[in-house]
Amino acid sequence: MRKIAKKFTAVTLALATVFSAATMVGNTALAAEETTLTSSAQVADLVWDGYNEGELGPISITEGELNGTDVYLVTLSGTEDVSGQSTGYLTDLLSGFNLNNAYYENVVAVISDTVPAGSNLVLAGHSLGGMIAQQVAANDTIKANYNILNTVCFGSPLLSAGSREGTVKRLGDTSDVVPYLSGSMFNNTIWAIAGLNRENGGYGWSVVDAHTQSYLRDDVWGAYDVVGAKNGGSTLTLDLDTRTFYQSDAWV
Repeated sequence: MRKIAKKFTAVTLALATVFSAATMVGNTALAAEETTLTSSAQVADLVWDGYNEGELGPISITEGELNGTDVYLVTLSGTEDVSGQSTGYLTDLLSGFNLNNAYYENVVAVISDTVPAGSNLVLAGHSLGGMIAQQVAANDTIKANYNILNTVCFGSPLLSAGSREGTVKRLGDTSDVVPYLSGSMFNNTIWAIAGLNRENGGYGWSVVDAHTQSYLRDDVWGAYDVVGAKNGGSTLTLDLDTRTFYQSDAWV
């Protein structure tokens, strides 16, 4: 399962709180034809491409159209223990309490340096990546220079409620405990729970499998459209030839 299950297990069992100046030289993905996405699981599949052991980086930006409106899709993968990359356990803790961190700073910098001002943004992230996406959606610089239309979070806790721009959807498997592991469970308990869209992937007590596998399954999340709305009809057409990955260096 893309080599992330074992890495995530360490966070779940040891920390129980799971929740880099980025190199501005992008790594362009292999050329591919235009594609239209119709479900959140298909968006998740793009997010998971960020789990590449640091070869390309955890951040990707792709040009496309959301229901005919020009957008830039920003995908952010989650916890991955890669030397020198800001997706480790320290970032989990910092982001989980809505504190400044290298991954967050790097995403803001990459967007500011590569996406034209005034553009529409759709943010999507898994686990830690979903927390970072919410922090970015609440960032004053990003909100001043871009239009954040939607943020979709897969297996991510609530962050920055009340200050995020656009519509935020958090999706969580019923066996996934990670969506409840942030400081918001203490200071915004009701919305941290009630704001989570839940579906049962049949994982039972297999919390790691639920967190790392469920969101890629169309049989579980196929009713959720590309912006995370259940029974919604939004579609996302992407020019994958424009997709570029970015590194995210750690502070230390």
